[in-house]
Amino acid sequence: MKMININIAIRHCLLDELTDADRELIEHAMKASENAYAEYSHFYVGAALRLADGSIVIGANQENAAFPSGLCAERTAVFSAQANYPDQPIEAIALVARNNNGLVDNPVTPCGACRQVLLGVEERYGRPMRVLMYGKSGVYSVGSVKDLLPLSFVDSSMK
Repeated sequence: MKMININIAIRHCLLDELTDADRELIEHAMKASENAYAEYSHFYVGAALRLADGSIVIGANQENAAFPSGLCAERTAVFSAQANYPDQPIEAIALVARNNNGLVDNPVTPCGACRQVLLGVEERYGRPMRVLMYGKSGVYSVGSVKDLLPLSFVDSSMK
């Protein structure tokens, strides 16, 4: 038997240490979180993604009394981008969350289902998608969705 170690680099920085483009993406995600419908969890998530052509697409979580009929912010943004800009790869996605007390302190991370969808999009275009996860205490940044989903299941896994 052998041990396999997986090392993942997660950059932690303050908002003002980001590039102007990354700060802008986070600001769009903050605004998107105001569009969330979260009457049950009171956890309002916004996502903003930047396409290769520079377009920004936003999404917000949408809950429904008939669980699990709602949808996460990441997937609303990704599915909107794929429907409206199918030829544009996603370069980066930013996530922001708030609760009834305001923006959350710790960076918010995508759920497992969203990680799988983001990875599928990354694989579809054959290029990494950076993920920016905002919290008042700082921003986590990874260079690829693969960093969030090691030992992942992708199309090539079925061959």
